[in-house]
Amino acid sequence: MKAIVIQKDKSLLWQDVPDPIPAPGEVCIEVYAAALNRADLLQREGKYPPPPGCPDWPGLEVSGVICALSPEAACEGRWKIGDRVCALLGGGGYAQYVTVPACMCMPIPEGVTMTEAAALPEAFATAWLNLCRIGKAKAGDTLLMHAGGSGLASVVIPLAKSMGLRVITTVRGTAKAELVQYLHADRVIDTKNESMADALREEEAAGHPVNIAIDCLGGEMLGESLPYVARGCRWIIIATLAGDSSPVDFRNVYVKNIRLIGSTLRSKSPEEKGIILQELTENVWPKITSGEIPLKIHAVLPITEAIRAQEMLYAGENIGKVVLRVRE
Repeated sequence: MKAIVIQKDKSLLWQDVPDPIPAPGEVCIEVYAAALNRADLLQREGKYPPPPGCPDWPGLEVSGVICALSPEAACEGRWKIGDRVCALLGGGGYAQYVTVPACMCMPIPEGVTMTEAAALPEAFATAWLNLCRIGKAKAGDTLLMHAGGSGLASVVIPLAKSMGLRVITTVRGTAKAELVQYLHADRVIDTKNESMADALREEEAAGHPVNIAIDCLGGEMLGESLPYVARGCRWIIIATLAGDSSPVDFRNVYVKNIRLIGSTLRSKSPEEKGIILQELTENVWPKITSGEIPLKIHAVLPITEAIRAQEMLYAGENIGKVVLRVRE
């Protein structure tokens, strides 16, 4: 088969690699589409290696058709050859075939295309993990979701709104602010023209301090924001795109019982991920089928244009997810 392999000079090449063979408990998927995530960029830069046992090529989520099962997966009876699925991977999704534990597969929601389905597993699992399992979100809470144009925000914000949360998001520039209006966030903070601290101070004064933050930026804005969050705020750090350090008033942290929580989905065990995916299938897939949670695909490119696709993420061009098409 072929896969997108990261070269020593960090270029990407569509080249021959060994065919995958399902290990005990695994299935093999003929890949139709693979979605991009910022973790793919970090892996390309040598900063986010795949977990042991995963392929060296990137890709954390795919859609496709099951084409083989290990004896153990066949005995479970959950999946059969020909089933249309989307799957969460430890790596290796930029390829014609992938093997994955059977518990990492989910049925494709009714009415969702293969292209759309490829963009579901990583983003929705990350959203559910941080918003619900770690953030303990409930109706009436205020969520701060940074980077409103990102693929993750395109999932987190509609999910949070469907649960009755008030949502604040951030963008850089008035053009981006207009493009994310489709998400119906309650407030969009343009950090290019507006002070993050001043905006959160206003929200606190209006009775809407932040209860949960899903922060992919970090940097100085983190420390500047904490004085204006709610008591017991769960500030969940999933990446540090704006910087790895920030001045923090720790007295404010303990007085307000603020919890600073580091979180990555990729580090979770297959068992933990399996639970998250089962909860998604039960609680979120019906909302996707009904249209309550819309899906936003920014661009679809052929797998051979993986470099161009990643450049969209590097440049911050995307509003929603970017997907690579492997098969028609």
